[in-house]
Amino acid sequence: MKILITGNQGYLGPVVLAHLRAVFPYAHFTAIDTGYFKDNWTSEIRDVDTEAHVQIAADLRTLNPDVLAGAEVIIHLAAISNDPMGNQFEQVTFDINLESTLQLAAHAKRNGVKRFIFASSCSVYGIDDGTLKSEQSVVHPLTAYAKTKILAEQGLEQLASTEFQVTALRFATACGYSPRCRLDLVLNDFVASALTQSKIVLLSDGSPWRPLIHVRDMARAMAWAAERDLALPAFLAINAGSQQWNYRIRDLAEAVSRQLGGIPIQYNPGAAPDKRSYRVDFSLYEQWAPDHQPEWTLDQTVRELVKGLKPVLSEGVDFRSSHWIRLRQLALLIEQSLLDGRLHWILSNPQL
Repeated sequence: MKILITGNQGYLGPVVLAHLRAVFPYAHFTAIDTGYFKDNWTSEIRDVDTEAHVQIAADLRTLNPDVLAGAEVIIHLAAISNDPMGNQFEQVTFDINLESTLQLAAHAKRNGVKRFIFASSCSVYGIDDGTLKSEQSVVHPLTAYAKTKILAEQGLEQLASTEFQVTALRFATACGYSPRCRLDLVLNDFVASALTQSKIVLLSDGSPWRPLIHVRDMARAMAWAAERDLALPAFLAINAGSQQWNYRIRDLAEAVSRQLGGIPIQYNPGAAPDKRSYRVDFSLYEQWAPDHQPEWTLDQTVRELVKGLKPVLSEGVDFRSSHWIRLRQLALLIEQSLLDGRLHWILSNPQL
């Protein structure tokens, strides 16, 4: 089996590749990444299982479809991947997350790819109205990132067929340690704040709801999608996560504090309300993927983050100005005249 992965040199990619190489030991893995975050390691250890057999440096906006030849499964992770980046680079977010996704899927279908797995997001639900959000709930995307995810899902549904199976995994908010960690995700931020400031700083009053999922459990979901029952619908948008991982933001802060001996939590009760608040129903995923359910607990995840981040984050480090913050990394590449304002490499991709 030949599996092609886009966006493998980010936060999630190394974890996904390591898991899939273990689950499908005879598969051949080709990966495509533009390289924005390829050097953002949080570990000195470079495990070969986190890498693809063939690595291609390319921008999805200008991708040569010939690279898809022979692929049976595509796992599409590549995206402008959070709200701050989407707010600053809104048109680029639509170009990459929406237009390039649909272009990639159309090329894949023409090239005989059998399964297309799309990393979507529970952020499409947007606002908490007191109910658990199921796949049948009305979506209310609030940001460019969330809007591009639901619009891409709608376009992919039009392409799906019995010969081209599409799975849109609506993931809860990612968390957990990765060899290329991101610190602009809520739980990861809290651990980094605790390690560098000896306190946890919230940007809100802590009341918003957010579902979370460990990156390794995201990889388990992708393994399920890569071989899910063909009797299931040709297009499937499904919430990927666990009922037990619906938490208020303050619950996450308290878990980090508890694991680090009760360090103080600083709330911001005067902050404008965070409208990105929602709880999600994951019962359909539990029903259809019983052997791929999330395994990590919140306390395990915090302990793993502390262990992994301690070697690189010492007291006083300004991690929010570091390359482990996605928007800051893009700003650094622009300041160095390596990227232009539309996030194209100015001369050529440094990996070439």
